[in-house]
Order: sequence, then C-alpha cells, then structure tokens
Amino acid sequence: MGELRSMGEIELSAGTIEYRDTGGDGPVMVLLHGLLMDATLWDEVVAGLAPRYRCVVPALPLGAHRRPVRRDADLSLPGLARLVAELLQRLGLSDVTLVGNDTGGAIAQLVAADPELSKRVGRLVLVSCEAFDNLPPGLTGRTIALLGRLPAWAFRAFMQQMRLKPVRRLPIAFGWLTRRGDAVTRGWARPILSEPGIARDAVRVLRAVFADRTVLSRAAERLAGFERPALVVWAARDRVMPPEHGRRLAALLPQARLVEVPDSETLIPSTSRTG
Repeated sequence: MGELRSMGEIELSAGTIEYRDTGGDGPVMVLLHGLLMDATLWDEVVAGLAPRYRCVVPALPLGAHRRPVRRDADLSLPGLARLVAELLQRLGLSDVTLVGNDTGGAIAQLVAADPELSKRVGRLVLVSCEAFDNLPPGLTGRTIALLGRLPAWAFRAFMQQMRLKPVRRLPIAFGWLTRRGDAVTRGWARPILSEPGIARDAVRVLRAVFADRTVLSRAAERLAGFERPALVVWAARDRVMPPEHGRRLAALLPQARLVEVPDSETLIPSTSRTG
C-alpha cells in the first residue's frame, strides 16, 4: 500500500498551492475536494490506489488550505477550474483522471466542459457534487453561503463553534455530508481558527462560488462535448446533492457510467473513516 508523500508546494497565478503526490509511473489521478475541506478528504482512497496509480491531491484555496492566496486571486468556480488546469500544465501532467467530490466535482465539471481546460484530462469522475441549479447545495450549502456574507473576523468568530463535535455533526455543518470521519472534519476547521488570512480567503471563496448560481447549468449544456470515459458515483440517498442529478449527469456525458452507493452521504471518500 502506498503512502502519500509530504506536502509539496507550487507557485501558481493565485498564489502558493500545496499538493500531495504519491509519485511513480502509474496512470495519474488528480483528486479535488470541496468547500471548507482539504486534501485529507482523499487519504483513504489514495492509500488504496497507490502504488498502482500516481495520485496528485491539491489543497485548493477553498477555506481549509494553510497558505493564504493573493488578494486578487479569482476564487469563483470558473477561476478555480482555470487554476486546476494551470496546475496540470505546470506539473506536466497529461491524460489524467480528474476526480471531484462535493465542490471539487463542480470544478471538475467546468474543466470538462471547456475544451481548452480539459486538454490534459483523459477521464472524468464526478462524486456526489453540485450540479445544475443546486448552488448553493441543500441546507448545508445555504448555511455556508449565508456565513460567507459575514466580515472575515465575524466568520472566524462563528467558526470557533466548530471545535465542538456536536456542532460539527449538525445538518448545517458536516452532519449531512458524512456519517463518519469526525477526526478529519475537525482538522478542516483549524486553518480558519488559527490564521486570519485563511478566514479572509474562506469568506472570499464562499462569496465568489455562490455569486453566479447558473454557472453549472450553463456548463451542463456543454458536457456532451466531453467524449472521453466518465464515471458518476453518487450517494443513493444523498440529502445535499440530489441523486437525480447524478443520473442526469450520467445521461449527459456520452461515455458515462453511473454507480450509486447505498451506505454513504455526500462525502463518499470518507465512508470508511471512523471517529
């Protein structure tokens, strides 16, 4: 079983981005996480994939990253999609399998829907994610969208409550996103609590991501142009990302296969975790 290497860093247009890379000569998988999460979402998955695959897992500036980005960084969904494409280009990655869960799946859709951004993508995997008009997604998404309207200092003060497990398990927090894995969700809040610059970035990204609520509906119209293999993996009883959206995405993508997971919430990669 492979181990993730320690975090590396790369300077991109948005600023310094940390990423994990298992290395090796196997096929490349790039795995994207969601809002207020980091690369540790994928730890269990990566442990199972390596050493057969080279897994690259960036810590995108979505509110749980450790290095504040530039104040002029474009943190909208299209801007984040361009950042992912820039990362692939700078790391010299090609024919990658691009995998996205939660907001990472929304970013992956925007990459796949743009022929220029998807040049280095050979396969697409969408895992229970925002799609179509589900932006912000469900009760959880609407709550964090409202929090994003707060000043950064007030947002950071509110997030102090995330130190408490009962708060993290509420439906407005991570309670409807994962049944397990509280240890990892606890870690996601630490950068906001310890670094004012991360709280500032978190507010900026929440405002930017939810500013255009039709961006994914427009992207869906172009997904039929992604004619490479695709896999749509969805939690069968997801309360945040409607299962019907998984079926619609699988129908839109010309070479897609749909897999529904019966015993999971939105964060399917954390299904095997305990705590």
